[in-house]
Amino acid sequence: MPESQDGPAAQSTVDPAEIAKFEAMAADWWDPAGKFRPLHMLNPVRLDYITRQIAAEFDRDLMAERPFSGLRLLDIGCGGGLLCEPMARLGAEVVGADAAARNIPVAKVHADQSGLDIDYRHTTAEDMAAAGEAFDVVLNMEVVEHVADPLAYLTACQTLLVPGGLMVASTLNRNPKSFLMGIVGAEYVMRWLPKGTHEWRKFITPDELFELLKKAGLDPVDRKGFVFNPVRWTFSISDADLSVNYVTASRKPA
Repeated sequence: MPESQDGPAAQSTVDPAEIAKFEAMAADWWDPAGKFRPLHMLNPVRLDYITRQIAAEFDRDLMAERPFSGLRLLDIGCGGGLLCEPMARLGAEVVGADAAARNIPVAKVHADQSGLDIDYRHTTAEDMAAAGEAFDVVLNMEVVEHVADPLAYLTACQTLLVPGGLMVASTLNRNPKSFLMGIVGAEYVMRWLPKGTHEWRKFITPDELFELLKKAGLDPVDRKGFVFNPVRWTFSISDADLSVNYVTASRKPA
């Protein structure tokens, strides 16, 4: 839980060992064939889910030129900005935050090269909540499995939402299949990620995540799976298969 603003700083859920892993890979964020290749492959379906959820929640027309104009959006754990940039192009006022300091200069340079105005910060959800920041949308993608205290972290994210705000959160399920595909396959066989990027014991089942979201003060409203097709070499969204990668949407009560 964040500390009072009268205190010296918010209590952090950052895991230093996890941050060190991503600091070491910071320069590779925008290389589609590099260490973040799985995220580049996953990004189209992530964006499809995110944009549809935001459009439905805030009654926006995705065919409009800048459909998310007027919405303030936070991408927590933004990395190099793979989600921040398309959200900015859709008109949102975007803040990208990451606890890994080396990610921020990479993200800033790429946004400048793309002609995009994005507010990138080296900070944490807890510190932003303690400072009184508020957002219509929080994107919380592939982060919760890397923090030291998932409930405290999700509670900080809930604090960052305005009443009626939307959070989209994705992570990895915990079961034998996710161990084989998310760790053995991705890190040892395909070598998409450096060995040790993920810890299977930190993976969270969909039911566990829904319970954590409720305890954090949010109302879960949807969940879908991201399913990899090894023949087509693509991801797709599934209503039924949440066995490895999955995503959730939840609202902060108005």
